[in-house]
Amino acid sequence: MARYAVIGLGGFGWTVATILAESGMDVIAIDKNQDIVNSISNKVTTALKMDATDETILRTLNLNEADAVIIGIGSNIQECILTAAILKKIGVGVIYSKVENQLHGRILELIGVQHVLLPEEMVGTQLAKTLISKNILEYINLSSGHIVIELVAPKEFVGKTLLELSLPTTKGVNVIAIKYGFLAVTDDGKNIVEKRLNDMPGANDIVNDGDVLILLGPKGNIDKLIYETSVKRD
Repeated sequence: MARYAVIGLGGFGWTVATILAESGMDVIAIDKNQDIVNSISNKVTTALKMDATDETILRTLNLNEADAVIIGIGSNIQECILTAAILKKIGVGVIYSKVENQLHGRILELIGVQHVLLPEEMVGTQLAKTLISKNILEYINLSSGHIVIELVAPKEFVGKTLLELSLPTTKGVNVIAIKYGFLAVTDDGKNIVEKRLNDMPGANDIVNDGDVLILLGPKGNIDKLIYETSVKRD
């Protein structure tokens, strides 16, 4: 079972901790506020009231063995940076951190935090991209500078194979999965359409009307594809 620790249980940290726990992960939730710790204690594996800037106490949790540690500390930038520095010192391999601004994120990157998250910017980007094209269901920034999107198959893609589309060659993006509707019958004989995932699409797979393509590529290539396939250009 994967093991995670979430430090700072504001809206961001609380959401991450509870969703991970609901998905069957082993989650340690940490905050300085006893009331918050009490509220989340029945939703996660372990809930602790503690100061994450106390290196001695932090070492007792063996967080260097966790799959990742997520820092959700809010506007106290100094506390966030100190916590991240301690986590690096005690050997935590993978760290995600919420940041308040670009400078905050840059400082964390300089001390070795691999994944910095600016939630307001992420939400704003997601909204803007979905407004540009109603074909975009998700737009996710990766720390590598790449983007993952969920794109409802444009009409010009429908009926073509992935080989015919040649998106890696022509657009510089890769199809990593396809969501599609599957007609199924319930136990009581009703016809329903289930959403299924083809997570190993092949060159001869055909894109059908209503399919959702999950694409990965550099930001510039993804944004260009969104523009080119936007319904608003018609």
